[in-house]
Amino acid sequence: MAWLRRNLVVIAGLLTLAYLILPNIVVMVFSFNDPAGKFNYSWRQFSLDAWKDPCGVADMCGALALSLQIALLATIGATVLGAMIAFALVRYRFRARSAINSLIFLPMAMPEVVMAASLLTLFLNLGAELGFRTILIAHTAFCLSFVVVAVKARVLSMDPRLEEAARDLYAGPVQTFLRVTLPIAAPGIAAGALLAFALSFDDFIITNFNSGSTVTFPMFVWGSAQRGTPVQINVIGTAMFAIAVLIVVIGQLISNRRRKSAQTG
Repeated sequence: MAWLRRNLVVIAGLLTLAYLILPNIVVMVFSFNDPAGKFNYSWRQFSLDAWKDPCGVADMCGALALSLQIALLATIGATVLGAMIAFALVRYRFRARSAINSLIFLPMAMPEVVMAASLLTLFLNLGAELGFRTILIAHTAFCLSFVVVAVKARVLSMDPRLEEAARDLYAGPVQTFLRVTLPIAAPGIAAGALLAFALSFDDFIITNFNSGSTVTFPMFVWGSAQRGTPVQINVIGTAMFAIAVLIVVIGQLISNRRRKSAQTG
C-alpha cells in the first residue's frame, strides 16, 4: 500500500495517457486491416494494400490536400494576428483593453455550433459565396483566440530587463525585437501555431456550416461513414498522428539540447 500511495500520481497519469492514446492505437491497427465489406469495423486479416495506395479512394486525397492548405493559411493568418494582439494586450495600455481581454476568450468558451451559425449568418448577409474563402476566414477567426492565449502567456513570462539591456547596448527597436523579443517569444508563438493548425485541420462543425459544396477531409470522413469506411482513412489518420508525435519529439529534443547548452555555458 505504501508503494501505491507513493506512485499513485504516476499511475493515474499513465492510465490517463493510455486512455487518450488508445483510440489512436485502434486507428493504427485497423489501417493494416483487410475488411470483408465496406465498413472497417472488425478485424479480418493483416494487409498492406491501403498503405501501398493511400489515395485509392476517389476524392480523398483532394479533400486532404484542401484541408492541409486551409489549415496552413489559417495558421499563418491566426498566428500573425494573434501574436500582434498578444503583444498589444501585454505591452500597451489603451482604452477598452480589459474588455478586449475578456472578449478574446469568447470564441473558446462559446459552443462551436453557435459560432458556426453566427459566421454563416454574417457571410449570407454579406452575400459571400460559401466555399474555400469563407472556410479560411471562419477558421482564422476560430483559431485566433487560441493563438492569443498561448502567445500572451509566453509574453507575460518574459523578463523586460533583457530588452532594456539590448537597448542599453544601442540596439534599435527592430534589432531588439528580432534578436531578443522574438526568440524568447518563439516557443509560445510555435505552440499557438501548432494548436491553430490542429484545430483547423480537424474542424468539422464550423466547416460544415460555411463550406458550401467544398469538401474538406473531416467532411469526407463524415460522408464516407454513411456508406462505408475505407481503410485509407485510417492510413491518413495514422500518418498524421505519427507526424504530430515526431514534431513533439523533435521540439522536446531541441529544448533539452538548448537547456543543457545554457547550463554548461
